[in-house]
Amino acid sequence: MMHDTIPAADAAPLLLEWYDRHHRDLPWRVSPPMARRGIVADPYHVWLSEVMLQQTTVQAVKAYFEKFLSLWPTVEDLARAENEDVMKAWAGLGYYARARNLKKCAEAVANDHGGRFPDTEDGLKSLPGIGDYTAAAIAAIAFNRRSAVLDGNVERVISRLYAIETPLPAAKPEMRARVAALTPESRPGDFAQAMMDLGATICTPKRPACSLCPFRAHCRALAVADPETFPRKAQKKDKPLRRGAAFVAIDADNAVYLRKRAETGLLGGMSEVPGTDWTSRQDGDTSLASQPFAAAWEDCGTISHVFTHFELRLSVYRANVARAGTQGNGWWEPVHSLSAQALPTVMKKAIAQAIPHAFKAER
Repeated sequence: MMHDTIPAADAAPLLLEWYDRHHRDLPWRVSPPMARRGIVADPYHVWLSEVMLQQTTVQAVKAYFEKFLSLWPTVEDLARAENEDVMKAWAGLGYYARARNLKKCAEAVANDHGGRFPDTEDGLKSLPGIGDYTAAAIAAIAFNRRSAVLDGNVERVISRLYAIETPLPAAKPEMRARVAALTPESRPGDFAQAMMDLGATICTPKRPACSLCPFRAHCRALAVADPETFPRKAQKKDKPLRRGAAFVAIDADNAVYLRKRAETGLLGGMSEVPGTDWTSRQDGDTSLASQPFAAAWEDCGTISHVFTHFELRLSVYRANVARAGTQGNGWWEPVHSLSAQALPTVMKKAIAQAIPHAFKAER
């Protein structure tokens, strides 16, 4: 039997009734019981969580969110923080341009807006690092604006509800229009979070729990096809493979030689061991000819790391080095304090390949 397309006026009440009973309790969220006690969303918390959640799971973000709030309780505190400290606190969360934009955005809010976030989508999009999705999410959740919020979870829900055949990303405009039509004037922030929760807990990529879904009587994908096949996706291109080398120098005091990457570009401003100039578009040298300084380098094998647009394989070399033999503007970091440095995951992998015990406490 063909399911009926849900009338816009009916969708929000159905979903919000479900959300009131089944919402996730998240450290940045004002849940319905909290809202009934008069607690309102803090735009700083909403913004911080939304930036962290880009390309990252809720479970991974929780600890980082709480760490950032403990270090910088307000946006003004974050604006005054040292860049290096922000990058260190972000290390391991990935997509490091987010951290650089986070600091720039905090400075803009503190210095240009009196410590208050703009309360409209257009105003929010004027800030560094805030695009269409993040602006809509903050406007809806923090300021109760009727904004169409479309993240990966919502895309999945809406594509199944309407059996949208156009593959992503071409389907985004239709999906956004559908979400906009469903979003209510009352409680738009809760509606946005309810859609996210529905996609995260019920309308999951694999084995969705359709029998528990508040939209089950109206879901066209459930009626005419396999919901798991939605959203339709264009065929992915193979990621290019890039190569390079990483040189892990360790001294007699069990310290590793680190340096700082350029502020711009991939992993900008992060810490690294010396290596070759690989990029997403070109290989770096993988041989000992590219060693940063003369030493008895040993081949430790290779590590692999997958970025958004390419895969990187680094040949890793290790050497015991006297500090007097090094050149450049780097520094020596004790192995026991490496975890506190702004090391991206790919560099942690390279160091662990050369010094297996380096991050033992983290595993």
